[in-house]
Amino acid sequence: MNPAHDPGSEGNFGRAWVFLCLAFCAHVADEALTGFLPVYNATVLAMRSQHKWFPMPTFGFREWLTGLIVANLVFLLLTPFAFRNAWWLRPLAYFCAGVHFLNGMGHTLATIFGQTVSTIHFARPAPGFYSSPLLFASSIYLLIRLRATRRSLAAVS
Repeated sequence: MNPAHDPGSEGNFGRAWVFLCLAFCAHVADEALTGFLPVYNATVLAMRSQHKWFPMPTFGFREWLTGLIVANLVFLLLTPFAFRNAWWLRPLAYFCAGVHFLNGMGHTLATIFGQTVSTIHFARPAPGFYSSPLLFASSIYLLIRLRATRRSLAAVS
């Protein structure tokens, strides 16, 4: 059996993908429970007042949470393909790892500075901060596994 397709093998990025998906689930719960959305919406509105081109949308709680739950479910449904080291999933995995690393960085920096922009202050830690270490660790682990398994992918081709 090819190690790239063996679910228990280290020739795929499946475990790292699962860890990132679970960290993302924990992060959504963290944000929902610590009041992230009002800070986010206020930050977007402040940015738009300064920069008319600023493209980020504002959200109501229900649409925000529903969108994140759907995204989490889609990512979790892709897990079997990560265990198969699917070549087409790799760009999405790199993108997700990068986004989640930067997301964790954003929450950490917001905690350090106590604000998102000069007009939006909040009590520390920032909403969503508690799960940031999970985002850092799982995104770095996924990047490491993606790099290590590209050799397995080349061996399959």
